[in-house]
Amino acid sequence: MLKLSQINVNYDGSRILRGVSLIVPEKSLVCLMGRNGVGKTTTLKAIVGLVKPESGRVELAGTDLTGLAPDARARAGLGFVPQGRDIFPHLTVWENLKVSLAVHGTPASEVERVVELFPMLKEFLQRKGGVLSGGQQQQLAIARALLTNPKILILDEPTEGIQPNIIDLIGDTLLKLKQEGRISILLVEQYLDFCLAVGDSFYIMDRGAIVAGGAIAQLNDEIVKKHLTV
Repeated sequence: MLKLSQINVNYDGSRILRGVSLIVPEKSLVCLMGRNGVGKTTTLKAIVGLVKPESGRVELAGTDLTGLAPDARARAGLGFVPQGRDIFPHLTVWENLKVSLAVHGTPASEVERVVELFPMLKEFLQRKGGVLSGGQQQQLAIARALLTNPKILILDEPTEGIQPNIIDLIGDTLLKLKQEGRISILLVEQYLDFCLAVGDSFYIMDRGAIVAGGAIAQLNDEIVKKHLTV
């Protein structure tokens, strides 16, 4: 589904990503893990077009996205929920959702399906996004991305600063989406137990490069201690 081949990114003369290659297979959830500052978010930005690689290739379902602008990549099927969520704080929940409907031409009937995944949204449709809690904003951000009808959903640290019951809800939702088989998911996450609960496979980054990977069941104590323990 999604394939990165030898992605290299430089910032101000410093190499940030070093030959990053990874694959997110169809109908699967892949966790991209690593300590702070190793290049995970930059990798996501390179995928969605917010960072321009020096070299390398980004493909989605066999289509080369490397030279496309972010909006074209979104229309091609990339749904992105950035760290910090980036909802529109002065718009209501309904207005935030309508943005996706308008931009991507998604039928309004899809809103009902998304609301079933996040029942809280139905209660707060007329509430401004900026007054929602962090967990509620995260649900809104994921719902808004799903309304773009993506082929792959890309999430950057969705559990950061979120209360435990909402983390459980997000985890259950990701599992449900995976079981439906409609989309693939790439998840950047440092919460190990969350990755173990929802992931099919993993990659670990260190100093801008992929240093380990495999089925989630292969994520053993030795790998965790070497690459993830702070």
